[in-house]
Amino acid sequence: MSSSLHHIRIVLVEPAGALNIGSIARVMKNMGLTQLVVVNPQCEVLGEEATRMAVHAIDLLTIARIVPDLPTALQGCTRVIATTARDRAIPTQLETPRQALPWLVDSNEPTALIFGREDSGLTNAELNYATRYLRIPVGSEYSSLNLAQAVGVCAYELQMCATSADDNLITNLAPIPPQTDIAPVELVEGYYQQLESLLLDIGYLLPHTAAHRMEKIRRLYNRSQLSPNEVALLRGVLRQVSWAINTAKSIDLK
Repeated sequence: MSSSLHHIRIVLVEPAGALNIGSIARVMKNMGLTQLVVVNPQCEVLGEEATRMAVHAIDLLTIARIVPDLPTALQGCTRVIATTARDRAIPTQLETPRQALPWLVDSNEPTALIFGREDSGLTNAELNYATRYLRIPVGSEYSSLNLAQAVGVCAYELQMCATSADDNLITNLAPIPPQTDIAPVELVEGYYQQLESLLLDIGYLLPHTAAHRMEKIRRLYNRSQLSPNEVALLRGVLRQVSWAINTAKSIDLK
C-alpha cells in the first residue's frame, strides 16, 4: 500500500512559463501529488497554455494556491527542501533527490519542496528558508534542466519512496532523522528576526554585512530542526538579554 503524498507542497517561485506550470500539474497528478503552490507567478496559471499542457490535471491548476511570497507558501511547514543547480558562496551540503526526499515523505505534517525561477533559480535569501538542499545529478555536457523536468524527476522519486516499489531505492536511502516536534517555518522566522535585531543593537552585526552573517546563523539553526519549545526557549533568552541591556542603559543615564 502506498503512502500518501498529500502533505507535500510543490512550491514554484515566480515561474515565467505557463507551459511549465501545466506540465508540472500533469506530472504531479501522475505521481500522486496534490498540493501546488505558486509564488508571485509571472504568467497565467489557468491560462490556455497551462491548461493545454495539464491535460487531465486541470483540477490541480484550479485548486493551486497563488501566494505573494515564499513565507506565505511555507506557512505551517515543518520540513522544507530547496532545489539548487548553482554553487553558492556559503558552503552548502547538497543531496540527491533519492537521499533527501524520503525526509519529506516520512512526516505526518505539512512539508515543502521549493523550485526556483527558470532563469535564475532561488536567491540566497529564499534558500535560507530550507533545512536541506537538493541538486539533481546531470551530465557535464548540458547541466541545465527545464523546470518541469526537474519537478518530474523529484515527483518520481517521491512516488517511489512512498510506494517502496524499488528495492534498490530502499537500500540506498540516506538515514532519516527521527520524527520530532519540529517548529513550523514562520515560528523559526520570528526568532531569526528577533535575533537579527538584537545582534544589530549590540554591534555584532553591521547593516552592510548583516544579511551575509545571518545566512550562516540560519544554516546553523536549521540543521538543528528546532522544536516549538526550543524556539520559545531561545526567544526567552533574547528577551532577557534585551531587558538586561536596557536596564544597564537606564542605570548609566542616572
